[in-house]
Amino acid sequence: MSVAKYKNPKLPVAARVKDLLARMTLEEKTAQLMGLWNGGVEDFKEEIFADKAKMKEIFGNGCHSIHPAPFGIKETVKLRNRIQKYLMEETRLGIPALFVDEGQHGMMRPDSTVFPQAIGLACSWNPVLFEQVYTVVAHEMRSRGTHHALTPVIDVCREPRWGRVEETYGEDPYLNGILSCAAVKGLQGTTTGRVAGNHVAATLKHLVGHGESEGGQNQGPANYSMRVLLDYHMPPFKMCIDRVKPVSVMPSYNEVDGVPSHANTWLIRKLLRKEWKFKGLVVSDYYGADQLYQKHFVAKDGREAASMAFNAGIQYELPQANLYKYLPELLKKGRIKQTDIDVALAQTLKLKFELGLFENPYVDVNNAIRVSKESEHRAIALQAARESIVLLKNDNLLPLPKDKYKKIAVIGPCAADVYFGGYAGEPYEKVSLLDGIRKKAGMAEILFAQGCRLTTNTTNSYFNWKYDEIKFASREENLKLIQEAVAVAQKAEIIILAIGENEHLCREAWAKTHLGDNLTLDLFGEQNELAEALLALGKPIVVYLMNGRPLSVNRLSEKAGAILEGWYMGQETGTAAADIIFGDVNPSGKLTITFPKSSGQLPMYYNHKPSAQFHDYLSQDINPLFYFGYGLSYSHFKYGNPVLTKKSIKPDESVWVEVNITNTGKMAGDEIVQLYIRDRVSSVTRPVKELKGFQRVSLKPGEMKTVRLEITPEKLAFHNIDMKFVVEPGEFEIRIGSSSRDEDLQMILLEVKQ
Repeated sequence: MSVAKYKNPKLPVAARVKDLLARMTLEEKTAQLMGLWNGGVEDFKEEIFADKAKMKEIFGNGCHSIHPAPFGIKETVKLRNRIQKYLMEETRLGIPALFVDEGQHGMMRPDSTVFPQAIGLACSWNPVLFEQVYTVVAHEMRSRGTHHALTPVIDVCREPRWGRVEETYGEDPYLNGILSCAAVKGLQGTTTGRVAGNHVAATLKHLVGHGESEGGQNQGPANYSMRVLLDYHMPPFKMCIDRVKPVSVMPSYNEVDGVPSHANTWLIRKLLRKEWKFKGLVVSDYYGADQLYQKHFVAKDGREAASMAFNAGIQYELPQANLYKYLPELLKKGRIKQTDIDVALAQTLKLKFELGLFENPYVDVNNAIRVSKESEHRAIALQAARESIVLLKNDNLLPLPKDKYKKIAVIGPCAADVYFGGYAGEPYEKVSLLDGIRKKAGMAEILFAQGCRLTTNTTNSYFNWKYDEIKFASREENLKLIQEAVAVAQKAEIIILAIGENEHLCREAWAKTHLGDNLTLDLFGEQNELAEALLALGKPIVVYLMNGRPLSVNRLSEKAGAILEGWYMGQETGTAAADIIFGDVNPSGKLTITFPKSSGQLPMYYNHKPSAQFHDYLSQDINPLFYFGYGLSYSHFKYGNPVLTKKSIKPDESVWVEVNITNTGKMAGDEIVQLYIRDRVSSVTRPVKELKGFQRVSLKPGEMKTVRLEITPEKLAFHNIDMKFVVEPGEFEIRIGSSSRDEDLQMILLEVKQ
C-alpha cells in the first residue's frame, strides 16, 4: 500500500502541502483556520475522551490550534499528547494541531520561569539579554508541546493610564523595534522565518495604535493621523518584519478613523501584505472578529462579521470557532473566495510540516520537567531583574552599608508579596523583597509591617490578574495598619518602603466586569498617607516601587532619600532588589516611558512636537517627574565631546558618531549611551528629539571606552509633506548622552546636502 505524499518526510514541504490540500474537503480546510478552546477543551474532562461522538464533534475535522487553560507540566503534556494522538490516528487525514501559549515575560503556566514584566525588562535596554530571555521562554514552551507564542506585545505605549502599559516595552518606536527583534529572534531561533528546534512561532501584536487609546481605555479608538501611525506606531512592526521575519501578526482590537483593525482591508492586505511584503500568518485577537458586530457595530451579525474579517485578511480565528464556522456557508454564497481559504490553509500546513509535527507531534513529560528546572533559566531571570531596576533618586543614601544599621524596617503592601503583573506564569520558587533583604542584611534585625493593603482578594499567585472581582481594602483597616507601621518604624534606624500596585490595579481591562485602566497615576488607596506618616518620623527612607504603569510619586521624589523603580521584577524580585540596595550590584536600568507629575499633563512623551509642552500650566509646570531614558548609577560616567566621522553627507549616505565614556566613580558599572536626532527645519513638524541609537557599555572604575553609533539614512528619514519616506536636506542635531533630558545631552550638527 502506497503512502500518501504528504506523509513522506523526504519530500519538499511545498509538495507535501500541495498533496494534502488536494485531499481535503471544504469542512476540513476551514477547520484548519479556526482555534479550539471551549466546548470541552478549556476544562477537558476525562469523560469527553471516552465519548466517541463528542470527540468526533470537537476534533473530527481537525483544527488550526488549541488554546487550553493553564495546567501544570504533567497535566499539560498528558492532555496535549492525548489530543494529538486522536487527531493523528482517529481523523481522516491525521493533521496535528498547533498548541498556543502566552509568553510576554515567561510561559504563562505553573512551574515556569517568570522574568521581569515587559515594561521592566525593557528598562535593561539590552537586546542580547532579550534574546536570552525569550530563548528560555521558547525552550520551556516547546518542551511542553507549545508551537505558537502570542508574543511579543510591541505596541508603542503613549498612554500611561492604560492597564496594558506593563505588557509593552515603552513609548519609543525605535527602542521597541530593536527589543522586539531580539525577542522574536529568541522565540523563533532564526531570522529567516523558520522556527528552529526547541523554539516557537512568534506573534507581533497589536497592529495598530493599541498603545494610545482615547482616555487610556483598553480597546478604545486610536483616531490618529496616518503620519502619526506611520512614524510612531508602525515602525516596530515593520522593523521586525524586515529584520527577523516573525511567523504571525495579530491586529488590534481598536478602531482607527472608524475602521476596526479586524476589518481593515487597507491595513492587512495593502500595507502589511503588499507594501511590507509580510508572508506569514495573520491571526485574530481573541474574539476580535466577534467585536465587529458586538462592539463596533460595523456588521449586523456573526456571518457578516466573519466575511468582513476574512475578506480583510484575518486568516485564522482565535481562540475558537465562533464565526469562521460559517466560512463554508459564506463560500457557497459567494461572499468569500476559495483562493483565500487555500492560501491561508497552505500557510498553516506549511508551518505544521516545518515544525515536524506530522512526524513527531508528541512531547516527553520527563524532558519538560527537566527543562523547567534548568538552573541557567533562574540565573538569566536574576540577571534580567538586576539590569532592569531603575534608580530614580539617590541622596547618597544608597547603597546601604551592611554593617551600619542594626534595625531596618521593611514596610508596605509590596514588601512581603511578589506581584508579577499580567500574563505571568508561576515559578517553583519566588523571592519577595522582604525575603531578599532578610537574606542580604547580615546581622541587622529586619522589622516588618504591612503598612496598608491594596486589595483583599489577592492570593499572591499568577491568577490574580485573571479574577474579575476586585475587593478593595477598607479605609478603616488601612488606617489601623498605618498606625502599626509607624510603631514598627519608630524602632528602626532606616525604612525601606515598598509601595505601588498589584495585578488587580493595573491589567488588561477586557470587560465591564474586568477593569484595569485608571484615570489617575497617583498612588492607590492610603499609600500616600502611609508615606506621609513615615516621612514625619524624620528617618531615612528608601522607596521601592512595584507597579505596572508610571506613578506620580511627586511628594516622595522630594522627600525620600532614594527611590528605586522595580516594576514587576519576576521570581527573583527580592534577590535583585537587595543586591542593588546593599551595593552588590550597581543599578543600570533606564526608563523606557516618561513619568508625568499628573495625569493632567497627558499626553506626555519625550518625542513630542515643538509646539507641545511649550509653556507651563497655571497650576503646574510642564516638566515630567522622570524623563524617558533616565536612570542613575552608583558610579558617575563622564561623556567626552561627540565627534562625527563626516560633518556632511548626502541623503543616501551613512555616518558614525563617536563619544568617549569614562567611569569616574569607584564602582564598576554599566552605562546606556543614547543617541537622539532632531531635524532642525522640515516640510512637516518633527519631534524635538527622537531616539535613533543606543549601546550598553560596561566600565571599570577609571576605565574609558569609545562608543560608536551609526546614523543611517533610515534614521534621518520621515514621511514628508507628500507622505513620502525621505531624508530632507538640511541641518540635523545629533545629541548623545545619558537620557532624553536636555541637560544630559551633548550636541553636534550634521549637514545633509542635496
